[in-house]
Amino acid sequence: MRIQLLSVGRRMPKWIDTGFQEYAKRLPRECTLNLVEIDPGHRRKGASVDTARRAECERMLAHLPKNALVIALALHGHEWSTEQLARQLAGWMSDGRDIALLVGGPEGLAEPCIQRAERQWSLSSLTFPHPLVRVILAEQLYRAWSILKGHPYHRE
Repeated sequence: MRIQLLSVGRRMPKWIDTGFQEYAKRLPRECTLNLVEIDPGHRRKGASVDTARRAECERMLAHLPKNALVIALALHGHEWSTEQLARQLAGWMSDGRDIALLVGGPEGLAEPCIQRAERQWSLSSLTFPHPLVRVILAEQLYRAWSILKGHPYHRE
């Protein structure tokens, strides 16, 4: 199974790239995590935020792996504990489909991306900067995998 993280934004701070890569490289081949950076929509003065979000969504949808389970990171999605995420990951791995996680830009995802998703996931009721979400997702996926494998990384 491959997990594609489709995330709006380019040229992240070095610490974001380093954090994401640190956890992504820890995941085994059976659960590969890849980042696909989506060009942000134009947010010039006077430009429509909705137009920018729609353009981002179109680019995201164009990068979806065929037959992937699409999960949108959304404010009103399901919140899972770490143990619940581990159970979700186990189900995804046994299903055999690739996973596509959609992370929007500063204003979130456009409605067509939300509607295309089979599931919605909320990391927290807190608001995180969208670049930081990359690191949080990678770490939580690694933690969930470590629970499944009995690895000592996760301690209750």
